[in-house]
Amino acid sequence: MHDRFKVNKRQTSPFLRQVLLLNKLMVKYNIEGIFDLLSRPGRLVYLNFLAGIARGFGIAVGLTLVSALFLAILAKVASLNLPIISSFIARLVQLVNEQLPY
Repeated sequence: MHDRFKVNKRQTSPFLRQVLLLNKLMVKYNIEGIFDLLSRPGRLVYLNFLAGIARGFGIAVGLTLVSALFLAILAKVASLNLPIISSFIARLVQLVNEQLPY
């Protein structure tokens, strides 16, 4: 900060203290960056577009990993040949095969 902005805390008025606190909070939360984005809507749209692509890619990768883990666990359970679970899995496989086009 410049020397002209340094103030003695004992000699400041309550209003000036509030203004200084507000200034500190605005710097802390980067209000200038938010106003910059709002004043340039094209950049805001571009950044939101990139964020949407990243979220979509993350969802696709995450769903793939969770599905692969689920199928691996399901295959392990099916190989144990448990009577109730095996009949359920066999029925599930039968329903999937009926829906396949070939």
